[in-house]
Amino acid sequence: MARLSYHSETLKLLTDFTFFLYNSVMPRTVQLFATCLVDTFHPETGKAILDVLTRCGVSVDFPPGQTCCGQPPFNAGLRAESRPLAEHTLRTFESVPGEIVVPSGSCAHMLRHGYPELFADDPAWLARAKSLATRTFEFTEYLVDVLGVSDVGARWDGVLAYHPSCHLLRGLGVDRQPRALLANVRGAQIVDLPHAEECCGFGGIFSVEHPELSAEFLKRKVTNLDATRSPTLVVADTGCRMHIAGGLNRQGKPQRVVHIAEVLARM
Repeated sequence: MARLSYHSETLKLLTDFTFFLYNSVMPRTVQLFATCLVDTFHPETGKAILDVLTRCGVSVDFPPGQTCCGQPPFNAGLRAESRPLAEHTLRTFESVPGEIVVPSGSCAHMLRHGYPELFADDPAWLARAKSLATRTFEFTEYLVDVLGVSDVGARWDGVLAYHPSCHLLRGLGVDRQPRALLANVRGAQIVDLPHAEECCGFGGIFSVEHPELSAEFLKRKVTNLDATRSPTLVVADTGCRMHIAGGLNRQGKPQRVVHIAEVLARM
């Protein structure tokens, strides 16, 4: 029994050492799913994510074959049109290892929840969709819940207000994570945005199909931002960023909207 105990302790030590060595010497690799809006309109957000993850000891790959995840046609009820895009995304990320990090609650929600719904009647593709879903994380969720990091050494001198996007807050249940990261930004004063949980009016296809309602939601969001007296609104979705920034610009407002990755990348 003593000999068995000895070997068990030796095995445990070797296992612990191997885990330590792997995490210390061999950095984990993630796949960045940039999203259409980041890739096309705000590549600086992608660069900021690369900087933050690299600072956290993570190696970042970018599968070049990635395209739209299919969320716009899916949300519009065009399931047949969404499927080829979803299948392409699955094939693209199945061919590479590691977790998938997404700088968007809505796109992460599509990969995690939309794909299993889309392929619910196709067992072969459903299994592939579920496998991808287990690897997919929104950016702040990945930092806090997977890496266990809530302080990335960021600094931002000034006042910040945070707007939680609908898919991130209600679809993924991610709210604690971005707030924890912002709370640890040196020099930043975080102020509450009144009625923060209300939609900004973008909602993807919603803003196209219901422009009048979208404009009213946006007007309320801008009014609430004015009440904070914050010069900067932080978001975690580029769709919300562009929608709110457009409203501010049309109204001649001085505030700016930034992705949380850009705040965290500053030192």
